[in-house]
Amino acid sequence: MDFTLIAKKIKELRKNVGLSQKELAKGICTQAQISKIEKGVVFPYANTLYLISQKLGVDVNYFFDIGMTPRLDYVQEVNYQLKIARRNLDYEDIKEIVKAEENNPLFTQNKSNQQILMWHKGIYEYELDQDLEKAIETLSEAINLTHNKKQKIYTEKEIEILISIGVFYFNERLKKSEEVFKEIMENVEMLPHLYDHTIKTRVFYNYARVLTRLEQFTKSIQYCEKGIAWCIEKDTMFLLGELHYQIGYNFELQENYREALKYMKKALIVFELQKDDKYISIIKGKIEELNSK
Repeated sequence: MDFTLIAKKIKELRKNVGLSQKELAKGICTQAQISKIEKGVVFPYANTLYLISQKLGVDVNYFFDIGMTPRLDYVQEVNYQLKIARRNLDYEDIKEIVKAEENNPLFTQNKSNQQILMWHKGIYEYELDQDLEKAIETLSEAINLTHNKKQKIYTEKEIEILISIGVFYFNERLKKSEEVFKEIMENVEMLPHLYDHTIKTRVFYNYARVLTRLEQFTKSIQYCEKGIAWCIEKDTMFLLGELHYQIGYNFELQENYREALKYMKKALIVFELQKDDKYISIIKGKIEELNSK
């Protein structure tokens, strides 16, 4: 690990947020220690680096990644582009990005970076090639790049890949999808802290969808409610509309149209706040349908 790069980045971030060495050191270590760290004279203990990262507003893994990858900014940009394409369901764009980077040493020589490409390769193999078996094989290989089989707990990135596996099984092997999401749920509960809190929201929502398909409506509603509570706790609207819709859909399937209508209206409010025209149109149609019953 090249600590000189980490030392430079700590100094750069400290100046960007307007902290003096004394202010950064407060509650962590001495000013002299910060000075030595920024000069690359000493390497901080893991706990010290974690506290520094918290004050500077970055994930501690950011510093470790810098030490392993000289051009971290480029890797982060590729990761960001893949994330945007994934959320926009732009699978052709995902394939293009993966193909452009799959022989790049920044990815081939770093397992964590390589894992990102393999994850998205599995996504386009399923969505574009319609090859479930190949996609699952690729995603499993991606997990094995970093997963220690002696440990039961998965990392956040590994859990994200498992979510993709569960989603792909959803339409073709429902019981297998249920097994995957049960395993994910157990792992999420064991993690002491989530840097990306949307992971838990995604697990609640997708597991609820599986339970609905299995006609376990009450249990599905319970997981949706957990997801909504998590959104409120984390002050986020991510999947909040979808969770309310899923509750409404569960009630509709049980022919409880009054409750279904109540949750569809709540979902509509969320989607209107998000200006999500696609879902607004769908929910309005669903509300009209329920009003007629």
